[in-house]
Amino acid sequence: MTQRTCARLLLAALLASGSASADPVRGGAVPDRTVPLPKALEAVEVREHLGAHVPKTLGFVDETGRPVLLGEYMDGAVPVVFTFNYSDCPMLCSLMLNAFVEGLKGVDYTPGREFKVVTVSIDPNEKPERALATQRRYLGSYGKPEAKEGWHFLTGSEGNIKAYADALGLGYTYVPERKEYAHPSAVVVASPDGKIVRYLYGIEYPAQSLKLALLEASQGKIGTAFDRLILYCFHYDSTQGRYAPMAANIMRLGGGVAVVLLAAFVALLFRSDAKKRRRLAESPS
Repeated sequence: MTQRTCARLLLAALLASGSASADPVRGGAVPDRTVPLPKALEAVEVREHLGAHVPKTLGFVDETGRPVLLGEYMDGAVPVVFTFNYSDCPMLCSLMLNAFVEGLKGVDYTPGREFKVVTVSIDPNEKPERALATQRRYLGSYGKPEAKEGWHFLTGSEGNIKAYADALGLGYTYVPERKEYAHPSAVVVASPDGKIVRYLYGIEYPAQSLKLALLEASQGKIGTAFDRLILYCFHYDSTQGRYAPMAANIMRLGGGVAVVLLAAFVALLFRSDAKKRRRLAESPS
């Protein structure tokens, strides 16, 4: 089962949790443990648009109330992580963003320096002051005040929110009886010019996956030489929505290291032998 499927089933469980009843099982009947897929969830899926570009002309309002275009965050310098959440989400958004922050804590990059984060609110009724409070909450949890300039929380019109979701391939819908939005648990990583490079799924975002996705999106322009070496040893597993070791590259790297070590050892032997010969030649007979 892929993480994408697990995420949809989790969302189904969250939506069903408030209305499911706990009737006792009678007569030795075996309870049905399957979670039915709510009708609202049929539109909630991720259609990956890898290689497509996030539209730069979509207009929103940032957490300070300033009108902005998405293109302001795609300046060609550093990769961008896009998320799709809203401040009054009763459960899933908090799970996602808390896990995202925990993952970021393990990455030695900082928003505003090596990458940027843009969170667009799903709710067209959300106001900038509410988005500002949400930004402060997660930046406080993150513990890096300097990240304020690199993680922005945007609000906008229903039409622009829909255009944003469509561009990223993130399906969502409003559930009237619960007065909440059903949406997928995924973040989208884009290159500095806005080309969609990776989707990371679930409610856990391991630091290694975030770091490798950012390295890949930047085409190795951020991070150290060691970071790029690590990226060489991992590949993105689309069935799991995360990075996994790439055996062939690890073997190549290991073989290369072995050759270098062997060559160094042989050179050392030759050098030692040459020194011995010189000493014998210089010693009195």
